[in-house]
Amino acid sequence: MHDPLPTDSVGIVTPQTLHFDTPITLACNRTLESYDLVIETYGELNADASNAVLICHALSGHHHAAGYHSKEDRKPGWWDSCIGPGKPIDTNRFFVVSLNNLGGCHGSTGPGSTNPQTGQPYGPDFPVITVRDWVHSQALLADRLGIECWAAVVGGSLGGMQALQWSLDYPDRLRHAVVIASTPRLSAQNIAFNEVARQAITSDREFHDGRYYEYNTLPRRGLMLARMVGHITYLSDASMGEKFGRELRDQAYKFGYDAEFQVESYLRYQGERFSESFDANTYLLMTKALDYFDPAYEHDNDLAKALRGACCEFLVLSFSTDWRFTPARSEELVNAMISARCKVSYAEIDAPWGHDAFLIPTPRYTAIFEAYMDRVAREAGA
Repeated sequence: MHDPLPTDSVGIVTPQTLHFDTPITLACNRTLESYDLVIETYGELNADASNAVLICHALSGHHHAAGYHSKEDRKPGWWDSCIGPGKPIDTNRFFVVSLNNLGGCHGSTGPGSTNPQTGQPYGPDFPVITVRDWVHSQALLADRLGIECWAAVVGGSLGGMQALQWSLDYPDRLRHAVVIASTPRLSAQNIAFNEVARQAITSDREFHDGRYYEYNTLPRRGLMLARMVGHITYLSDASMGEKFGRELRDQAYKFGYDAEFQVESYLRYQGERFSESFDANTYLLMTKALDYFDPAYEHDNDLAKALRGACCEFLVLSFSTDWRFTPARSEELVNAMISARCKVSYAEIDAPWGHDAFLIPTPRYTAIFEAYMDRVAREAGA
């Protein structure tokens, strides 16, 4: 980026890689003897470490949530609209930690990392990860950073599931959980979409049972198709119609099977770009973590019972056109929180962009988010 950085940006940021030598045992009963987590931090930790906020990422997210990696960098972090000076997660007041989860493909230990037992990439031998495993590793990260209690744990979509899991597994280690565009468990339809995505990847001839690293190739087509399916579910019918309609690329039918409509071209472009930057085995892991998430499962399928141990306050936000994780699912969560006598604030935000609305700073969304985080900051003395 050659122009001056925006004044409300956290500026140039440098990722850090933290190595953990203590073994971590996962829900699947396998153990990682050691692992790395890549993080970015924004703002300053105050004297009593009371102003720390953890950002949990969604399926295709990573540690780079805000700012720029260089002056030439043209695109800021994935949640730059909400993290920075004067923004809802105000880095003049909070110390913000964003990480790439275990199993990721942006520096943290995952399927593309070297398996110390074989000297080859883990590939399909990397253990299946759950949301609870991520939260466990994040608690160990907090220990490393000297943070006993988060002012807030914040996430959208799969990140919101992590924020919710934090409130259940470590109730004394967070004061607020912000759960945005999320759900207490996937519907059958959502699990079905994830399975279609996984089948697209595993049926790619270049997948090689997950050992494509050893063949010096990538299952690009399968990953491209998986992303195309996913991307459709993240957008609303209205937003796709407004953006593309039935517009043709060349204003005439070609009577063939190439991309003739603008929406076809857009999806192919998004899929191709994603297939070059994301690891297929990681995509499989992330979708399985989504499928397995169900806090009520161990409590006789009673979500209110699962929530009774939570001590923090909650902000739950949903979006009117999100058909992937509908407002009804957020209301189910809120009703269970009320039954469990949790302190919860809830808003459904009217926004036309579907599931992706949590990434777009609409006025009402920003106002609610900012007001809530202002209270979090004041309670933290920030």
